[in-house]
Amino acid sequence: SGQRLRFDFTHDHAVTEAELEQIEDLANQWIEENYTAQTELLSYNDAVKKGAMALFEEKYGDEVRVVSFGDCSTELCGGTHANATGDIGLLKIVSESGISAGIRRIEALSGMAALHHLRDQERALRDTASLLKVAPADVTDRVSKLLDERKTARRELEAARSAKQGDVSGDLIADAKEIT
Repeated sequence: SGQRLRFDFTHDHAVTEAELEQIEDLANQWIEENYTAQTELLSYNDAVKKGAMALFEEKYGDEVRVVSFGDCSTELCGGTHANATGDIGLLKIVSESGISAGIRRIEALSGMAALHHLRDQERALRDTASLLKVAPADVTDRVSKLLDERKTARRELEAARSAKQGDVSGDLIADAKEIT
């Protein structure tokens, strides 16, 4: 199975494509390393000292459940959603956006949902390639060439329209009679 997830974090600007790829690579590396879940009950202060991440909106009592996956994740948690990082399967980031001043959101898919998303993207690319009569790897070059051709055609059309209007104006002037 798989699911949609979102992660909100503080950041002062949009995350670049390169940064998103780094995040995705790191998350998938941790998943592949298949860290097992380690759960312990600690005081809230001890959990924070240990480096546990607390969610913005959550209210925590004096004793909290801390779930760790190797060195990659230590969080205060109400319930474990995976027994090991490998249970997550593939993680694919599908969007990054600003949700308020200084707060960004990454949305991602995991497991089979991520696989289905990638298949849908591949299908769209293959369909586009078929319409363009090129291989999928050549779609970007073909679209770029078509856009250049379109720009050239528009310029030629505008030049032809201007020339035609100039001819019509010249004809009207030549046909004009001076009224005295």
